[in-house]
Amino acid sequence: MSTISTKSFGINHRTYQPAAQPIVVICIDGSADEYLDSALAHGRMPNLSKMAVNGYRGMVRGALPSFTNVNNTSIVTGVTPAIHGISGNFFYEADKDREVMMNSSEYLRAETILAAAANSGRKVAVVTAKEKLRDILSYKLNGGIAFSSEKADQAKLATHGIEHAEKVVGIPTPEIYSGEASLFVLRAGAALIEKGLADFLYLSLTDYMQHTYDPYAEESLAFYEAMDKEFGRLVSLGAIVGATADHGMNAKIKEDGTPNVLFVEDLLEAEFGNHFRVICPITDPYVKHHGALGSYVVVHVNDQSLLSAAEKFLKNLDGITEVYGNDLAVRLLELPADRIGDLVVLSGRNVVLGRRPQYHELSALDSTLRSHGGRYEEMVPMIISHPLNATYLRKAAGDPRNFDIFDFTINGTRK
Repeated sequence: MSTISTKSFGINHRTYQPAAQPIVVICIDGSADEYLDSALAHGRMPNLSKMAVNGYRGMVRGALPSFTNVNNTSIVTGVTPAIHGISGNFFYEADKDREVMMNSSEYLRAETILAAAANSGRKVAVVTAKEKLRDILSYKLNGGIAFSSEKADQAKLATHGIEHAEKVVGIPTPEIYSGEASLFVLRAGAALIEKGLADFLYLSLTDYMQHTYDPYAEESLAFYEAMDKEFGRLVSLGAIVGATADHGMNAKIKEDGTPNVLFVEDLLEAEFGNHFRVICPITDPYVKHHGALGSYVVVHVNDQSLLSAAEKFLKNLDGITEVYGNDLAVRLLELPADRIGDLVVLSGRNVVLGRRPQYHELSALDSTLRSHGGRYEEMVPMIISHPLNATYLRKAAGDPRNFDIFDFTINGTRK
């Protein structure tokens, strides 16, 4: 590999001083810490065990809502949703009166660490399992590589910074509803380092396995064992590796195993009439994951005279744990005021919130309902392959966030 740039760069009020080693940050999508605990207890992650001993393993707080687009964007910008503007996977664009996916970089209000690293001379690569993230993650990435495992066979040099991605990685494009979609991402990262194509990488996985299997299932253990081999491969290539998650994952079911759902728009209409639009920001193209049901929704109230009564009504519903008006949601949950409606609603650990039954196709699920989005999926793991210096050990003992992961991986491992 050619000489690796150690030029410092600044972005979003932070300065990064990378070492002359490959830097790899991994987002283990949907990885509640229980998955790591279970795999470690069963002896399935020896490389992670070494990283925890020789480096650092702890817990950090993610951004709310605990959804994929929100937290991946926070990780690559190093800031909260209030600053970068991505408030969910899906939202109501009020000025255009339309409900849309929030997949485009046109909605991004902050620059990325990845683009800044590329501008400083690093060879940057973004590999994401989910194609929906690629446009946001590659925002203003000049001269870098950005492709997804979902559409690796469609990557072109002019648009993705790489061609023949399958040949580079050495395996074919995987099925998105599989563990292989995530393993492809990790293997791609290692291949790009080995071939001298990248030295600063962001690898974002998919949570199909966590949506489908609990932490103690053999399928989960085998998946984490396979991931662990790739962690070891990256470290053996001389990389400083940092890993975190965008959100955790919990079963959202009743004791009989059926989905535990509150259909908020139906409930509000039954009480007050047809004056509400409920948006489920977890909504995305991956119907086999969660049926567009998560533990966080926003409510647009058409008749403002009903706002206070609607808030009180929702707060008194069993299964709902937090309800905030716009101003309080902006302050307490660090959200962009113009993209969250009038009320923000969060539910309990085993409860999901929906709009109306006809908006949610539960028959598409590959397993029982496991989902995320609320407070109970906010805490996630953070792993660093190398020892933290004294300053960052103190930061780790405070209230670190998952979007501090680049800071910890780059600056926290310098003496």
